[in-house]
Amino acid sequence: MSAQAEQTLVICGHGMVAQRLLEKLVVQPQRPFERIVVFNGEASPAYNRIQLSALLAGDANEDSLQLQQPDWYRHNNITVNQGDPVTAINREDRTVTTASGQTQRYTSLVLATGSRSASLGLEGESLEGVMGFRDLKDTRQLIQTSQRHRRAVVIGGGFLGLEAAEGLRSRGMAVTVLHRGSHLLNRQLDETGGALLEQALTERGLSIRTQTSPVALIGRNLVRAVQLDDETLISTDLVVIAAGITPNTELAREAGLDCERAIRVNPQLQTSDPQIFALGECCQLENQTFGLVEPGYQQADVLAQVLCHSDSQAAFAPSTIPTRLKISGIPIFSCGQTDADAETESVIWQDYDTNRYCRLLIRDQRLTGAVLFGETSDGPWYNERIQQADDISPYRAHLAFGKHYCEAA
Repeated sequence: MSAQAEQTLVICGHGMVAQRLLEKLVVQPQRPFERIVVFNGEASPAYNRIQLSALLAGDANEDSLQLQQPDWYRHNNITVNQGDPVTAINREDRTVTTASGQTQRYTSLVLATGSRSASLGLEGESLEGVMGFRDLKDTRQLIQTSQRHRRAVVIGGGFLGLEAAEGLRSRGMAVTVLHRGSHLLNRQLDETGGALLEQALTERGLSIRTQTSPVALIGRNLVRAVQLDDETLISTDLVVIAAGITPNTELAREAGLDCERAIRVNPQLQTSDPQIFALGECCQLENQTFGLVEPGYQQADVLAQVLCHSDSQAAFAPSTIPTRLKISGIPIFSCGQTDADAETESVIWQDYDTNRYCRLLIRDQRLTGAVLFGETSDGPWYNERIQQADDISPYRAHLAFGKHYCEAA
């Protein structure tokens, strides 16, 4: 058997990005790895994490989240070890050791260890009833808790926090959202868009407090209340922390790989060890980390080529990715700049009857940003204008009405 045929690729982690990598690897014309071995810290095979909010809300079932059937892995000679995460890397011997004591040699190693909910450093975070909303296990626990209790506090008014809050509300819980920013989704929406979202969610039954921070979680063994910075106490049976993520870098750090906020990689997703690669939420390219699935997919596409072709020129270049969300049925789209500065002008269109809102930011007759609320069908066209830096002068008066009006003009 040739040395090339004996090559083994080991992947640590089996989330959506790792699965994308597997699917890109198996269709490459050159497949240098005789074996691909995946060690998954979760008990379930790769699933669609984006649909966890639908599962929490009761709008999806677990079977619908599965990305591939077991036969697919067998057919492609991929061995997946469920619930057995890698706990140590021996770079000298090129082996990994797992929680169960398995030792596996590798030719190339990919770290796709993802991230976890960021700790806020609050007193009481270790109490029972305090949790994150990151994976299937969390979602199952939230569903069980909603069946026994009636009060919840969600810390974080970003997308994940609002999805958790809406899911718990739909299961009958009284939910309070705490957000330290001036408005909800402050990274994706401007102040008006955030206010419209708050109004819509409040009408659906959520209690929302912006510019508010918790200072402690109160309870003996179980969480019983959240203390706010104005000394208010909110009684609760459950606290969900959804205020950012922390990349899982412990495995890489203990192996001596170069890490900052996350595992440092070059544009070929290679770490400081030439045989080890990283991608997804656990990696960092220059000063940028990645919390969305789309750049992770782009990384997987590049890494599949790099792993299968020694002379590949494929390289990952971060790009501005538009945000397209739907919260409680309300479509939201944003791309580029979301708040005006001294050099930008704003074109604003708002329909109070239908609760639709559009804000476009312009600099030097070029579109630099778009915020859409309630109607987002023109979002991709606006994003294209931003990326191509078109001169909008010929149709500026029609810009807020979308693609068809502008093309007609």
